[in-house]
Amino acid sequence: MSIGELLAATVPMVRTLNLEYLETTPERAVLSLPDQSEYRNHVGGPHAGAMFTLGESASGAIVLAAFGDQLSRAVPLPVTAEIAFKKIALGPVKATATLGRPAGDVVAELDAGKRPEFPVTVAIQREDGAVTTEMTVVWTLRPNS
Repeated sequence: MSIGELLAATVPMVRTLNLEYLETTPERAVLSLPDQSEYRNHVGGPHAGAMFTLGESASGAIVLAAFGDQLSRAVPLPVTAEIAFKKIALGPVKATATLGRPAGDVVAELDAGKRPEFPVTVAIQREDGAVTTEMTVVWTLRPNS
């Protein structure tokens, strides 16, 4: 089962918004949000809440891809999220997430008995390639008790 299939099966919001996992690797995750009238805002584009969910879901996908081998000893959890709306989004949008720190450094902190935190940056783009939204989600790997 792929990470996208796993998340679609276990996270109801993914199914609600019909998010599509286009790529999920430890280097990047790319998800799309189709244009759906029931999730539009007052200007006809995707609602801010839908775009937040898209970005957070992309960040979670890369976290699972990069640290899935650590799940037996730590739980990945979002700590904070910041989002900036730069341009009006219309139509379908695509989110691309990247890790802000090398995965090896994060695992080394976990190995040292620490609770590492690391940023994941997300760019959300319209079909014409314009970045409409920038997001940073800080994640942690909480060691299991």
